[in-house]
Amino acid sequence: MLDTLPRAVPELALQAIRKLIDEGGYQPGDALPSQRDLAERLGVSRASLREALSSLSALGLVSVQPGKGVFVLSPTPSGFSWPYAEQVSAADTFQLRYALEGFAAGQAALALTADHIDRLQANVEAMRQELRNGRFEQAARLDFEFHQLLLQACGNQAMLQVITTSQEIFLESQKLPFIRPERAMETWQEHRKILKALERRSQAGAQRAMQEHIRNAASRTGVVFAV
Repeated sequence: MLDTLPRAVPELALQAIRKLIDEGGYQPGDALPSQRDLAERLGVSRASLREALSSLSALGLVSVQPGKGVFVLSPTPSGFSWPYAEQVSAADTFQLRYALEGFAAGQAALALTADHIDRLQANVEAMRQELRNGRFEQAARLDFEFHQLLLQACGNQAMLQVITTSQEIFLESQKLPFIRPERAMETWQEHRKILKALERRSQAGAQRAMQEHIRNAASRTGVVFAV
């Protein structure tokens, strides 16, 4: 049963429903099984199922119509586009970021200068303003800049080189979560949490906050990975 992992249940249910649609031959306009049947089939609670369906609805994959049912809108999420699929998957990119940037954030907590802190604070405030004004492209670039600042501060040139060399791919992974405007401010909230851990010089706290941020960003995109 999927509910054996409570924190990940909605994300796992989301992936299971996407697989059901892909492998079940559902077409736009087709009705999925009832929510009761879906919950029983997936072995999840109704609450977890509703959260998964809400995410799929935001991604443009299904339409949840009270009293009528759940209907397929598109074979794939309309807002989700990963242009680098022939080179590397979105899931692999998020996993690499989880490993590299979690470590980098922890190291940066020990090495940040006052100038680094000032630049990070300015970045976080600028992102808040861009998101409030609905400028998601600019917010994504500030997101990338925030992560670059931490990589530079941590002092590991090999990690910085890996991400800089594939800058377009990493930037695309930071744009993806913004396909869900109603959750866009979560990125800013998570950056603020990372920043607070950095200001405390908490190595473990910064690493945890960064890893949580990247997992959450992936799940907002519809990508779930085990760690």
